[in-house]
Amino acid sequence: MAEEEPKPLAYIPEIILKKRKSNEEWALKRKAQYEERKSLIRKKAKHDFIRLPEDFIKEFRARELDFIKMKQRVKRKRLALETTKSKLLYVVRINGKREMQPKTRKALYSLRLRKTFSGVFMKANEGIAEKLQRVEPYVTFGYPNLKSVKDLIYKKGYAKIDQQLVPLTDNNIIEQELGKYGILCIEDIVHEISTVGPHFKEVTNFLCPFKLKKPRGGLQGSKVLYKQGGDAGNREDDINELISKMN
Repeated sequence: MAEEEPKPLAYIPEIILKKRKSNEEWALKRKAQYEERKSLIRKKAKHDFIRLPEDFIKEFRARELDFIKMKQRVKRKRLALETTKSKLLYVVRINGKREMQPKTRKALYSLRLRKTFSGVFMKANEGIAEKLQRVEPYVTFGYPNLKSVKDLIYKKGYAKIDQQLVPLTDNNIIEQELGKYGILCIEDIVHEISTVGPHFKEVTNFLCPFKLKKPRGGLQGSKVLYKQGGDAGNREDDINELISKMN
């Protein structure tokens, strides 16, 4: 029986071989980068997890000091917010980390200010004045003008519908959610907010807190009052300048 002749090797063009080699080298490089990134994440997680006893003591003392200062602020004369000029407030959270006492954090959350550099519209009244006094070192606020209200709503306005953030670009959504109050479009929202209308609460609840940018050199997170050269507390009409920097 005659032996079968060996089949000739399939010819592979050189360009394909080069491309295959390049792909293999790239895959190895990507794998190495992935492993390095995983290693860094593990090291960082381990470092963050290990906290020295003095860190806990420092944090505990900071929280206790925050609680003492909050009680002192509450005993002071109530903030005068209601003015003949405006009943509308815009409140921005400027800081607040681990040193914050739980009751202070709860007060911030009740104002819907869960994140730093988030902002909300509020109606100036005694209840809001009391809450702002509790969280005064962590927020700044003032009286926004019509231009600021428009800029915020048109540029940063979002609503939460079915657990999703939806930009205010479709008046049909606004009509569906707020039509029963006679609010049919984004212009109606601007008017209701700027005039602190009868359905102000429903509209502000419809709007998500505004996510703002940190202004360059304009806000350092200082807990010193604005009138004393810091960042916190009431800045009255100057809030409009800050809004333009953070929008």
